[in-house]
Amino acid sequence: MSKNIFQTLALFVLLAIVQVLVCNNISILNFATPFVFIYVIVRLPLTLHRNWVMIIGFLAGLIIDIFGDTAGMNALACTILGAVRETVVKLYVTHDDEIADPVPSAKTLGPGAYIKYLLTMTFVYCLSVTFIEAFTLHDFLLSLYRVVGCTALTFVILLGIDALVNAKK
Repeated sequence: MSKNIFQTLALFVLLAIVQVLVCNNISILNFATPFVFIYVIVRLPLTLHRNWVMIIGFLAGLIIDIFGDTAGMNALACTILGAVRETVVKLYVTHDDEIADPVPSAKTLGPGAYIKYLLTMTFVYCLSVTFIEAFTLHDFLLSLYRVVGCTALTFVILLGIDALVNAKK
């Protein structure tokens, strides 16, 4: 158990550094910014209670906000992500079987369910952070383009990170 906590913490530190130093400075056509640090929230064990997921999400977002100077936007979006995670899992995982490894992955959830889960979680985060940042529906179409671009870019990068993390197992 402590090994998993240490690995998750080390992964978060690495992804937070990448997020703050690299990804926050990437903006493809001013529409798509990748958010790689949410991978840690997405990969939290399914057995972890919703309240803990929300607290961990809030703290992860707060750390990114502090170093990225984004005034709480990531903290709120990560808290929302933590709140909806259990519902999203139940949407795509239809069986109530005991999962040997409670960490969401293509191996534990099945490839199709995991891809849908990862895409939905990425979409929820990007939707939340985009509309929190805009704080208006005035340029709704522009915000929608940003959500789609952000979701697509983040999803592809998270699939790559997932392949790297699971390659050593």
